Amino acid sequence: MQWPEALQPIWIIARREIRDQFRDWRILAPILFLTAFFPFLMNFFAQQMLDFVRRYGAELVGERMVPFLMLVVGFFPISISLVIALESFVGEKERGSIEPLLSAPLEDWQLYAGKLVSSMVLPLLAAFLGMGVYTLGLALNRVTLPPLEVVLQVFSLTFFHALVMVSGAVVASSQATSVRAANLLASFIVIPMALLIQGETAIMFWGRQNAILWWAVFGLLVLAILLVRVGLAHFQREELLGRELDTLDLAWGWRTFVRHFRGEARSMLSWYKEEIPRTLVEMRWTLLIAATLALVGLGLGVHLAQRFPLQLDLSEVQTNQRLSQWTTLWPMGSSYTFTTILGQNLRALFLGMILGSFSFGVLGVLPMLTTMGAVGFLTQALSNNGVPPFLFIVAAILPHGLLEVPALWLATTATLEIGLGMITPQRGKTFSEALLAGIARWFKIMLGMGIPLLVLAAAIETWITPQIVRYLLFQ
Repeated sequence: MQWPEALQPIWIIARREIRDQFRDWRILAPILFLTAFFPFLMNFFAQQMLDFVRRYGAELVGERMVPFLMLVVGFFPISISLVIALESFVGEKERGSIEPLLSAPLEDWQLYAGKLVSSMVLPLLAAFLGMGVYTLGLALNRVTLPPLEVVLQVFSLTFFHALVMVSGAVVASSQATSVRAANLLASFIVIPMALLIQGETAIMFWGRQNAILWWAVFGLLVLAILLVRVGLAHFQREELLGRELDTLDLAWGWRTFVRHFRGEARSMLSWYKEEIPRTLVEMRWTLLIAATLALVGLGLGVHLAQRFPLQLDLSEVQTNQRLSQWTTLWPMGSSYTFTTILGQNLRALFLGMILGSFSFGVLGVLPMLTTMGAVGFLTQALSNNGVPPFLFIVAAILPHGLLEVPALWLATTATLEIGLGMITPQRGKTFSEALLAGIARWFKIMLGMGIPLLVLAAAIETWITPQIVRYLLFQ
């Protein structure tokens, strides 16, 4: 089938859905009210804010409030019209109108894509119309408009906010068993997006948003692609019709976790000799991706040290004083230091796994990036101040890093595998089972290899690395 023929059913479904949306006054009324009233309210607020800050010579604050209010004007219609996406599948199922659509001669991906496209139109139309009315009001009130690049960034952020929120809502609608459950899941979409807008607002008020906000746009694009991929991977019309009620089955979850954790092993010895090597072979391409991310983090740290040079006072007096403070806070050769280092490493990797489970593996790479970035930054900073970086690496990083970095590498790889499992189509596996399988694989890798490596690394960092550092760097 050619692409134009394959895409045609998507437009047919989208036209049907959009036509029904424009017939429902209960959807149109609040959206039109927000589009017509909210921009004027924000215009009034912006004018009052500008007049207030001018009295104290803080015009800059008022000027940077303008693009923030534009972002808010676009966000509210999207959040209100999110109900369209939340009811796209489960709403029709409750009304009994989904069966004729599911019986149509369409592929699952065509049906899902048609619903997704139709759920995007009204939120984007309302958001852009409201932002246009807000911008027109600013011009009529002779308020200085933001630079063109900032306006483009705000419109781009609004577009991808809508794409991420609608994509997540359609996934929730296709997996939920009732409209009530889908609406409860909406809080996991709206609240994180509101927090993200607060972060974007901080960047706007900082004033150096030209490059950073474009990176935020790129991050939202990646997240939207992942959400669309999750929906396409786990949408099955048979599941949608056959699933009447979801129950919290802890026994099933535990059995699923144990089955994937144990694999085909029948004993502890076979688990170590066969299951762990088999899992590593299955993760070979993800291991390569994680190694590439480690090099990226290292290079980023070196780049930041070159861009923001750090002047260190390396005089003998200052060095001895800081070394004394360091050994007071971290007594070398003590069990307290050993347990602290081991606990910190385990907490960081476990937090990375939790974040990766909620972000399809994306945020799970943060421990790897920050650790390698810190190594690169510190190495380059010492080099800038005349300390041989090779000697520093050999003395302070290499002894325990030979074990700690591989453990970090394996944990990051297993976290990425959690995300890949959720966005990869797997016949016969539900979304919950794919998530549990990924988490079981993470614990398998950590218990089999990661934790033993971290224990040895913490012991070396506590009792051996300080002696090497003292001998090579502070003799």
